[in-house]
Amino acid sequence: MKRIFLFIATNIAVIAVMSVVLSLLGVDRFISQAGLNLPMLLVFSLVVGFTGSIISLLISKPMAKWSTGARVIDAPSSSTELWLVDTVGKLAQRAGIRTPEVAVYDGEPNAFATGAFRDSALVAVSTGLLQSMTKEEVEAVLAHEVAHVANGDMVTMTLVQGVVNTFVVFLSRVVGYFVDRAISRDNNNSQGIGYTITVIVSQIVFGIAASVIVAWFSRHREYRADAGAAKLLGSPQPMMKALARLGGIEPTSLPEGLASLGINDKPGFAALFSSHPPIEDRIAALRNLR
Repeated sequence: MKRIFLFIATNIAVIAVMSVVLSLLGVDRFISQAGLNLPMLLVFSLVVGFTGSIISLLISKPMAKWSTGARVIDAPSSSTELWLVDTVGKLAQRAGIRTPEVAVYDGEPNAFATGAFRDSALVAVSTGLLQSMTKEEVEAVLAHEVAHVANGDMVTMTLVQGVVNTFVVFLSRVVGYFVDRAISRDNNNSQGIGYTITVIVSQIVFGIAASVIVAWFSRHREYRADAGAAKLLGSPQPMMKALARLGGIEPTSLPEGLASLGINDKPGFAALFSSHPPIEDRIAALRNLR
């Protein structure tokens, strides 16, 4: 999962910094004065929750290049690179978007798309993918990534992450407030150690639950991107062949921050946290397309 460490890590870092800064400025204390001020707490949660997601989105392209060592193809130096750029350009034209930057990075079979805007995105493929798949299969993978861009999946993921961040921040402080009031021996509305500890624990617990929601949404959009690839190619067969090939290749993990836009799936309980559905399910969904 090389997209969610950098994405979620940035979210967590920004949320932590914003929480500390706003707490030092007395916002947390103001929220709990004379009882819990829910409207003010909601505004506080929105600011903290969405800031990390938006920053993650804005820096997604440079972070993706840095974390994978991807080299953008500015001037194709081989027939393969020329074919990659031309293919992505044709797919982008069919999808009605500006041609994304095309990059190649060293690694086992995988690919991803990222970027803050549909018309300034990045599509990257690994050398392992190029070496292990036919051109038809690679084109299907590229179509899948272009479909992600055309669907605005990067922005939508940011909004979903921002919403769940907001609820995590909001609910953890509500729980912290009531636990603190329950164990406090005075009535002066000042925050005690119970509040701080409960907020930290609640953010961890609610954060884990929120990651299941984000992963579910990510799996849902993979089906949409597969269907989008089938539409761009005029048939679901190339995407089905590419997925079947990937199922036998066992694509390796991307850096955490890029995982939700790569190619992977997890078995068992871990499937709840997987950003991608099982390949067999994706092939079955493509088979059922009309």
